[in-house]
Amino acid sequence: QATTEPPKKKPDPVTSETVVIWGLRLWQVVGIFAIFVLAVIITLCCIFKCRIPRTKKEIEARYAQRQAAKNYADKLDTVPPLNELTEIPG
Repeated sequence: QATTEPPKKKPDPVTSETVVIWGLRLWQVVGIFAIFVLAVIITLCCIFKCRIPRTKKEIEARYAQRQAAKNYADKLDTVPPLNELTEIPG
């Protein structure tokens, strides 16, 4: 049975130049999204200390540094105030 209807048009293939949203092309939308994700990651890394020590030596060095700082702070607590250590003349 022959029809006089024209053949159905196939949808255009999606390329980087396809307009996706608000007149922006696909590559522009992907770029904006990637910049947003990168900005969030950088912001989170600046806010939170997410430094991962790389070697066992570095881990041990940081532990020793923390222990030394704690011992120093503990010794400072035992020092009497300055006005008790000095005599006021007169």
